[in-house]
Amino acid sequence: MANSRMQRKHRQRKRKKVSILTVIIVFLLAGAAYAVFEYNAGVRNATEGEDPNVAEETSTEKETEEFNGVKEQTSSKTNVLLLGVDSRGETKSRTDTIIIAQYDSKTNEVKLGSIMRDTYVSIPGYKDNKINTAFYFGGPELLRQTIKENFGIDIEYYAIVDFKGFTKVVDTISPKGIEIEVEKRMKYQDGAGTINIDLYPGVQKLNGDKLLDFARFRNDSEGDFGRVRRQQIVLSKVKDEIISINGVIKLPRLLGTIQPFVDTNMSQTKMLSLGTDYLLNPDSDIETLRIPVDNSFWNASYEHAGAVLEIDKEKNIAEISAFFNDTTEMSVDTP
Repeated sequence: MANSRMQRKHRQRKRKKVSILTVIIVFLLAGAAYAVFEYNAGVRNATEGEDPNVAEETSTEKETEEFNGVKEQTSSKTNVLLLGVDSRGETKSRTDTIIIAQYDSKTNEVKLGSIMRDTYVSIPGYKDNKINTAFYFGGPELLRQTIKENFGIDIEYYAIVDFKGFTKVVDTISPKGIEIEVEKRMKYQDGAGTINIDLYPGVQKLNGDKLLDFARFRNDSEGDFGRVRRQQIVLSKVKDEIISINGVIKLPRLLGTIQPFVDTNMSQTKMLSLGTDYLLNPDSDIETLRIPVDNSFWNASYEHAGAVLEIDKEKNIAEISAFFNDTTEMSVDTP
């Protein structure tokens, strides 16, 4: 009789285990279905109103650019070259935004090094010129080589983001806009009429288009220095939205939204791995650096390049190494 009771208890425990396992499987399947649904919804949202060729491109794997960066096998740090472009239908374009982004999986730290586009550098195989010219001549690979030669840092991955993608990301994670302080009147219209910036000072919520205008503005006494500073502010604000509970829930849709506007050599598996790793334990702040660093550059002009920033390479290499490799304590540069 005692043996019979033990057998009944054993069957009950087994049924409980099966029930718990069933619930877990159902939750996992529901989560996966939700993620797929939201991802596809993001893709549809991104391509709505766009050229049909854009939508067609999302259904096939994009051809990635040549990129031969390497990673130190013992390092927990991943370097990504972030490039912002506005091709406007052109086959070749210069990049307005050049950022070295680094994520450390051990410390969950994120660091951003913004390179000013007028920085005068040596370009392998070409005459010295502005650094964004390297991208125009040879895409992300030539730009990677240029950064390594001039600043001593190699980069494993690249991500070229069309500015349209940025605006759609902002509108996806924060439909009511992202709060930011516009410190001055910002008004500018280019000759072609494709850029029309019109912002008033004050704390306000900006949608994707307006936030991009804020980040791109440089028609004041600060010039490109102010633009780089504002870009870093905007990226930090967007990061805060993404790591919020609301942002995490929207992550699958966010990935679907940005996908049509990104060209990268990083696999989706790698992106999800890094993103999940960071979201599980996000660092509170993003460390930023402006390149060239303070007291390491001067204005110059060349007939073939126009107005440029000449740089002290040794000083910049030392500061960049200290920032990304933690070789010494250093402060964040400000214009």
